[in-house]
Amino acid sequence: MRPSLPPGYQPSDEEEFMNPLQVEYFRQKLLRWRARLLTDSSDALQHLKEESLLKPDLTDRASLETERAIELRTRARERKLISKIDAALHRIDDGTYGYCEETDEPIGIRRLEARPIATLSIEAQERHERMERTHRDD
Repeated sequence: MRPSLPPGYQPSDEEEFMNPLQVEYFRQKLLRWRARLLTDSSDALQHLKEESLLKPDLTDRASLETERAIELRTRARERKLISKIDAALHRIDDGTYGYCEETDEPIGIRRLEARPIATLSIEAQERHERMERTHRDD
C-alpha cells in the first residue's frame, strides 16, 4: 500500500533517503509530468490536424511548414522524455529509483527535484560528460 503524502510535503536531506514518503512524492511528480506531456502532445497534434497547409501565400505556407517541423521535433523529444519517465517509474517499482546506475550511491534529493529522471549521481554524470568530450575530440 502506498503512503498518503501530507499536504505540502517536500522531501529533505534530513530524512532517510528514499523512504516511502519520498518514493511516493517522486512517483506522483513523475506521473503528473507524464500526464502533462501527454495532454500537451495531444493538444498539439489536434492543432496540427486542424491547421491547413493550403495557404495561397508561399510565405505563409513556408512559415506554417517551419512551425510544423519544429512542433514535430518537440513532440519527438517529448516521446523520448515520456519513455525516460516510464523507465523512472519502473525503477520506483523495482526499488532502484534514486540510486546511481554506476555507483549505487544515492543520487540526492536536490538533483532528483531538478531532474526526476536522473539515473546518475552528479559525480558520475560529470565523469560521463568528461569521457564524451574526450572521445569527441579524438
